[in-house]
This record gives sequence, C-alpha cells and structure tokens, in this order.
Amino acid sequence: MEEELVRIPITDVFDLHSVAPRDVKAAVEAYLEEAHRLGLKALRIIHGRGIGVRRETVRAVLARTPYVLDYRDAPEEAGGWGATIVTLC
Repeated sequence: MEEELVRIPITDVFDLHSVAPRDVKAAVEAYLEEAHRLGLKALRIIHGRGIGVRRETVRAVLARTPYVLDYRDAPEEAGGWGATIVTLC
C-alpha cells in the first residue's frame, strides 16, 4: 500500500515537537526550502530546550543553507534558547 503524503501549511513558525528525532534534519531542510520558495523572510523554529540535540541539528542545517542570512536564539518571550529565529534572504 502506498503512503499518502500529508500536506502541512507552511507558516513563519515550525514546531518540531511532533517530529521524530530521526526526521528533524529532513523536515527542517524541507521547511526552509518551502518557506524560501514562498518568500517568507523571518521564521521561528521551535526545537525545545531538552539537552540540545534538536537545536544542534537545526543549527547545522541553517549553517549550510545558502539563503539563511542569520539565526539566533529567540527572545525569552518567544521561547528563548528553546527556539531559533531565522532570517532568510
């Protein structure tokens, strides 16, 4: 039986809490590509605080994505170090 793709609306916020750890890299890559295609410029990726594994995976993807201009911890009211603010060109 063929799996049916689930379409998820792309917004300026991507919460990774429901993404399996093994899928985080691919999910972030696909999200960034689609957000860039849609012309979004400011994003917030919520990875959680935990021990920092998802955060490091997210930031590794961001560091090698050519259309990412900047990324940093979110302000405290937007998740602090549990979320990353991303600026796309």
